[in-house]
Amino acid sequence: MQTDSSFTFVLFGGTGDLSMRKILPALFEAHRAGGMLADSGKIVAVARHVADRSEYLQWVNEHVKPHVSKNGVDEAAWASFLARIEFAKIDLGNPDDFVLLRDAVKDLPGIRVFYLATGPSLFVPICRALASVGLNENARIVLEKPLGYDLKSSNAINDAVGEIFAEEQIYRIDHYLGKEPVQNLLALRFGNALFEPLWRREWVESIQITIAEELGVEARGDFYDNTGALRDMVQNHLLQLLSIVAMEPPHSMDSDSVRDEKLRVLRALKPINPLDIGKVAVRGQYHSGVIRGNAVPAYATEPGVKQNSTTETFVALKVEIENWRWAGVPFFLRTGKRLADRVAEIVVNFRPVPHSALGASALRAGANRLVIRLQPNETIRLYCLAKQPGEGMNLASVHLDLAFDQFFREGQMEAYQRLLLDVINGRLALFVRRDEQEAAWRWVEPILNEWKASNKPPKPYASGTWGPAAASAMLAQHGTCWLEEEN
Repeated sequence: MQTDSSFTFVLFGGTGDLSMRKILPALFEAHRAGGMLADSGKIVAVARHVADRSEYLQWVNEHVKPHVSKNGVDEAAWASFLARIEFAKIDLGNPDDFVLLRDAVKDLPGIRVFYLATGPSLFVPICRALASVGLNENARIVLEKPLGYDLKSSNAINDAVGEIFAEEQIYRIDHYLGKEPVQNLLALRFGNALFEPLWRREWVESIQITIAEELGVEARGDFYDNTGALRDMVQNHLLQLLSIVAMEPPHSMDSDSVRDEKLRVLRALKPINPLDIGKVAVRGQYHSGVIRGNAVPAYATEPGVKQNSTTETFVALKVEIENWRWAGVPFFLRTGKRLADRVAEIVVNFRPVPHSALGASALRAGANRLVIRLQPNETIRLYCLAKQPGEGMNLASVHLDLAFDQFFREGQMEAYQRLLLDVINGRLALFVRRDEQEAAWRWVEPILNEWKASNKPPKPYASGTWGPAAASAMLAQHGTCWLEEEN
């Protein structure tokens, strides 16, 4: 993925946690690889908590280095990366300071990328301030989630940003779409005759999509208590993964062809009847428990969380897609904090054979499945049945690993690295279009409204478990279970 695209990458929130853990490490890895970033490309960090460039580089040395190059840092590459970095001390609350930013970047080359690694309340003021000094020309803007609290607030942000930047200039980032297995899911489906004919209701029994975290809310109690798992994870990450799994083959991989097909999935989601929410939606909140031998506190006692909070930290949903490909196939979505393991995966359960001359084991659910693991290790595994060695026709489950690292010498690219390179090179396919975001909010809002109106507390679950028992019961009603429960 070599490029000659010159760029000036302006990073708002330059001292923030996201910049330190993800954005700058991703840019360093692209720089270290050679050829991915134009030699003339510059990074301009914007912050107000440090005095000047020298102090900022000290901050970067202290806070970014621990997150780069697992096998150690190449000091020559690190030094040349730091040489790319400039610094602008700016108070984002003072529009007059943006004149200083304009002066700092006016002589720097190439397309300007403005990455807003800030709270969403600053998105519109920053965009307006950029426009006031003419910096919205020849530019791209990257917006992190959450983009709004509901459909109305999301539209308000999009309307305001859309007055300043054209839609093709706006990159709404969802880092799950940049993960290697998600890209390989597209390759498996649309590049091979083996999978696509099976990717439909006649052969797929159910699909599970899980994003589970061991961590709690950590230092984000104030933010999380006003957000909850449905807004924080389902409206964006899980529904985006769902749309990738269920989309029709696009006529090409250009940005609008891919996003048009994702949008059709989101618009085909069956609306959840408020009277049925108790059957198809489970919300939970973690209590104290033990994770990997360490005692952890209940959500209600976390710093920043309101007393008697009813914010959910766990959501499980049964989702249906009303189209010919997927009619009648349940999609089970699940996300939560303080769960038993950190894992993100997509599980495609194929239907058992209609008749078996080999015994009942060939008819059991889950005998044939595809598991796409997104984290912590990125793998794709195909499960099937094979004869056990020895006498008789005894079947056992075996799996085929799609081990890409054994076929390709290049190391897997981290999600943020891929997505930042796509921004610099003007590739929009892996970013969320406004109409996708609106469709997701329209589907999610009735659930939010019903939970608020019912005023029922979330179901408790002990930290270190897989969530409320009701989430397992929901799948049991359909004759299935979560993947980890089979063992």
